[in-house]
Amino acid sequence: MGICAQQLQGHVTQKPQRGVILDSRGRVLAASNEVQTIFAEPRAIENPQSTSSKLAAILNMDSDRICKLITESNNPGFAKIKVAAESQQCLSAGKIYGIGVQSNWQRHYPMSPLAAHIVGFTSIDNQGLSGIELQYEKELRGSSGQNIYFADAFRRPIRLKQQNNILSDGVGIILSVDATIQQFAQAELAKQYESYEAESAVAIVAEPKSGAILALVSLPDFNPNEIQFAEPNSLRNRAITDQFEPGSIIKPIVAAIAIDAGAVGLNEEIFCENGNYHGKGFGQIKEYRYRQYANLTVREILVKSSNIGMAKIGQKLARDELHNGLRVFGFGKKTGIDLPGEAEGLLWPVQKWTGYSETRIPFGQEISVTAIQLVRAFCILANGGRSIRPFLLKAMVDNNGQIIKLNQPPPSVGYVVKPQVAKWIVTDALVGVVNEGTGRKAKLDKWQVFGKTGTAQLAKSNERGYSDRNYIASFVAGAPAEDPQAIVLVSIRKPNAALGKGYTGGTVAAPVAAKILQKTLIYLQKNQQ
Repeated sequence: MGICAQQLQGHVTQKPQRGVILDSRGRVLAASNEVQTIFAEPRAIENPQSTSSKLAAILNMDSDRICKLITESNNPGFAKIKVAAESQQCLSAGKIYGIGVQSNWQRHYPMSPLAAHIVGFTSIDNQGLSGIELQYEKELRGSSGQNIYFADAFRRPIRLKQQNNILSDGVGIILSVDATIQQFAQAELAKQYESYEAESAVAIVAEPKSGAILALVSLPDFNPNEIQFAEPNSLRNRAITDQFEPGSIIKPIVAAIAIDAGAVGLNEEIFCENGNYHGKGFGQIKEYRYRQYANLTVREILVKSSNIGMAKIGQKLARDELHNGLRVFGFGKKTGIDLPGEAEGLLWPVQKWTGYSETRIPFGQEISVTAIQLVRAFCILANGGRSIRPFLLKAMVDNNGQIIKLNQPPPSVGYVVKPQVAKWIVTDALVGVVNEGTGRKAKLDKWQVFGKTGTAQLAKSNERGYSDRNYIASFVAGAPAEDPQAIVLVSIRKPNAALGKGYTGGTVAAPVAAKILQKTLIYLQKNQQ
């Protein structure tokens, strides 16, 4: 009796609609559409040819093809015939014995590759595999409903027996990203990436006071609607995974640490050895392109991007002060941005430092960073020395559009460096870099830009030392200098130096950062009115 009753029961699982992902202004980045699939149950069909002929007339398909799908199915209970069938086709097909209609949800990304590395993608069964789709998988997926029915001999439902689980659709995610700013960043970065035949490129736009990410681009990218055709190399979100020696872009951070610690004064002059500094225990240090400098202040060291000046600042700092300062700025550990796969970078503990470390780290060697770590560090300088955590989640909403979670970053306690130190670095030294130094190509007519270049040599793959052909060209920019509204980082890996167009951060990355920054500020200004 029990066995018979069990045989006459059928389980029907209702799949939830996956939550929508929106940008900060409510534009759809990812959504799920209901798709009707017509299927056959081969074991219930006595005459496949007859059934196929009837179905072919409804679906405008070849009857022999349908017959083959039914007879050659490895699953006696299910043979997929047509996906995304029209409603009238479903209605007519469902009347044929042995033919059923199944509703599924299909993920769709309206903006295609635009925010691919932020949003991510799902598997064929709607499970998040990368990006926000993976980070907030639990919230987005919802929960299935399960009904138990009394069924006939072919397990077709007759009437409901009981409900085990209640269907609950996934919640909606609203991001801090603005699709318009994302478009600015993507378009400008792509032009330079292609023009310089680069290996990869990254652009990030952030709001310095909160840490909100307004745009994040990683090239090469992919189309999440056609993920099966994506190159594996394009799936990596280089903004959070790629670790590299930053080069000169780290100099303002180290200078801020040294000034804050009292190791060097604002007006103190440092002798830069006329371009050739060497000593026992730390080897030989030269300036970029063999430039020769004598006495320079900290400001001049940053404006001229002196390696020797920064090495001497490193020597003035106690090792622990330099190491701890970099740690507090966020290097050598994850920022905590809400994306999967973030790398930590590399900042060796002081016990592992060599005689070279205290002179090389200050100008960006013997330390590895990620692009998002650099953005965080410059946000700290731009907001007056307060710590922030980069984030993407702005809010979660239920199916009625009501906010069920609002992401409000906690107020920062204390300062990474004193406000007056951070302000001086930004409004004096880094403004000088743009107006007088290596960042001239980042100038804007309407706003005072501050920034810093970085041109880092890549280490040779099979031997010691650095390549003289492969570089990472970076630039970080912000504006307006007196009250920064946006920070933009552009980093381009391996621009083709053989093209003869240059390879430095000031040449390759600075113009891109300036264009993204200008468009972003105009856009933000219009939308604040």
